[in-house]
Amino acid sequence: MTTSSEHRQSPDRRRQPRGGRRTGDHGDFSPLVLLIGDEDPVTSLAEAVLAKLRFAVATSRSVDDALKVVTGIKPDIVVAGAETAERVRASAPDGLAVVVMTDEMRRDPEVLIPAIRATLRARARKSSPA
Repeated sequence: MTTSSEHRQSPDRRRQPRGGRRTGDHGDFSPLVLLIGDEDPVTSLAEAVLAKLRFAVATSRSVDDALKVVTGIKPDIVVAGAETAERVRASAPDGLAVVVMTDEMRRDPEVLIPAIRATLRARARKSSPA
């Protein structure tokens, strides 16, 4: 029997953390993002993009439903429209990170990723011992 040759044109990156995971993260850690919105195409596309990048994703169609489950699922970050985000900030547990979804993010969910990552990093710096 012969062995098959490598067909990769670049280095093997299968073992490198990508997406929501970083080198310092615990083994199976994947940030949980709670998407709140009733715009099905936008929410579905954002969910697909985040899941592809290995973020754990939960969705909620309304802020009332999200506030009911937020203490149980304990998301790392919440993504919502401006009005919804204000309600979440006012009613959710202290320290819950919230990203406001802009019109640009609605048109292109890829723009959402840097905002989520920056918020998670800022939260991690704030909670780490000095």
